[in-house]
Amino acid sequence: MTKTVKPGKKVPVIELHITGDKRVSLSDYAGKHLVLYFDPKASTPGCTSEGLDFSAAINKFRRQSCAILGASRDSLKAQENFKAKQEFPFDLVSDKEEALCNLFDVIKMKNMYGKQVRGIERSTFLIDPDGKLAREWRGVKVPGHVDEVLDAVKELNKA
Repeated sequence: MTKTVKPGKKVPVIELHITGDKRVSLSDYAGKHLVLYFDPKASTPGCTSEGLDFSAAINKFRRQSCAILGASRDSLKAQENFKAKQEFPFDLVSDKEEALCNLFDVIKMKNMYGKQVRGIERSTFLIDPDGKLAREWRGVKVPGHVDEVLDAVKELNKA
């Protein structure tokens, strides 16, 4: 049984393997907001588009004291290549073991070319400076999503 994170609750400490072959913990982001977004697969059109949207807005997020991490089940090498090719100014998480995916309950059965497959449902989570899950977006549609997340960060900063 996996314990999943619920809004308003503290996110459990979990180690992440991120680009640059670094190991970090979600707690390393304490004291600032953290946007954690999940993509089905590196270097696919929707994932590229979403990553580029976050890249374009990176300075707006930084001004709000907010870090960004993108996550998928891709290998670290695939994530490194994706980050380098798109010049993302933030790290990507390789979650091959699906520990992070399970924690946030983003693995769903999806239809792909008429077949049922297990895959990541495009989702975004906003973790506040105290390590609590502040907001979640599931079944994300890419257009306009980054602006919506940025607005949520600004709203939290006003509170």
